[in-house]
Amino acid sequence: MILVTTPTGQIGGQVLATLLDAGDAAGPVRVVVRDPARLPARVRDRVEAVTGSHADPDVMAEACAGADRVFWLVPPSLTADSVEGHFRAFTRPLVDAIAKQGVERVVAVSTLGRGVAGRAGQISASLAADDEVRATGVHHRALCPPYLMENLLAQTAALRDGGELAMAVPGDRVLRTCATRDIGATAARLLLDGTWTGQADVPLAGPDDLTPEGMAQVVSEVLDRPVRFRRVGAGEQKAALLRHGAGEAAAQGLADMMRALDEQDFYGAGVPVTPDTAPTGFRQWCEEVLRPAVLG
Repeated sequence: MILVTTPTGQIGGQVLATLLDAGDAAGPVRVVVRDPARLPARVRDRVEAVTGSHADPDVMAEACAGADRVFWLVPPSLTADSVEGHFRAFTRPLVDAIAKQGVERVVAVSTLGRGVAGRAGQISASLAADDEVRATGVHHRALCPPYLMENLLAQTAALRDGGELAMAVPGDRVLRTCATRDIGATAARLLLDGTWTGQADVPLAGPDDLTPEGMAQVVSEVLDRPVRFRRVGAGEQKAALLRHGAGEAAAQGLADMMRALDEQDFYGAGVPVTPDTAPTGFRQWCEEVLRPAVLG
């Protein structure tokens, strides 16, 4: 049995849809979800749902009973009191379930930067969570994307009304990107394969050598309107997050993450592209996803 966490999320939902499309090849699929009513109507009768949070040890014990493969994603939080504590709260119930329920394989969403990123907020916390899960000896694949293209969807109003693309990274330095569709597809492929063993990272770096300034140019061409890049400082980004309801810990963590990206460049040109796991190009994504979101 395959267990899927975050089945109503951006990545988890794509993983779930692909597994269900695989039919008998996937076998039975179970999800852990806070509100089963949020599951798409077309999947509700095709999965077994365990209600609750996968940060709850009792919920995870029930969800992992009889499951040999788990798709794992720690959901983001802008209100957690501690970034590291938030990741630990979700990771420890999984660690307990691996020991007690016999889970054999875990496919987890992580990040690039292992062995390189330091004091990097949510990135550091995610990599530490991987280490904690791997210490159990479970077969483990960490899906490691760089900057997610979908992050730009938070800027649809700014792109539409102001023609501005803002990031807290240098505008003239290559920034590797990845579309969530490629993360979902890679996760589903691994979950459907019950033969792989060991522990390894799976990089997911898209095919582009674009800087943020180059990304703004692509967005401008796709939207057929002027779009300029503006670099924001980590402090400005933190202040904006606090104004929009983020807690101090999450806002500081994201500021630390962007500062580390600036100083350590672990999403940059030195990262080789991986077309087998991340084939979606930035222009294709802009045409298929960003343009409809901005222009309707």
